[in-house]
Amino acid sequence: MQKSIDDIDFEKGGGLIPIIVQDANTKDVLTLAYSNKESLELTKKTGNSWFWSRSRKKLWMKGEESGNTQKVKEIIVDCDSDAIIYLVEPSGPACHTGERVCFHNKLEK
Repeated sequence: MQKSIDDIDFEKGGGLIPIIVQDANTKDVLTLAYSNKESLELTKKTGNSWFWSRSRKKLWMKGEESGNTQKVKEIIVDCDSDAIIYLVEPSGPACHTGERVCFHNKLEK
């Protein structure tokens, strides 16, 4: 089923929705970020992953500082229209620490 940006329920999350970023080839989960309507529109328009930074309170494109951009190949909306997966082709590490993925720390048992 096709969805439009107007179908996305941004209000459920206070104006933000979670974005799971997944490698389009390996299917590895690279990171979890948040988007508002404007950053989702920029992602669709440019083909690069855009997000809303909750800490900096501003829009940002992945890789604008590091050069490690993510080319969005597909956008998948969940059944409740309140979460999204970006299938991407990354040009470098997803994590700001230099790790390939952000999920590289294990919780103690």
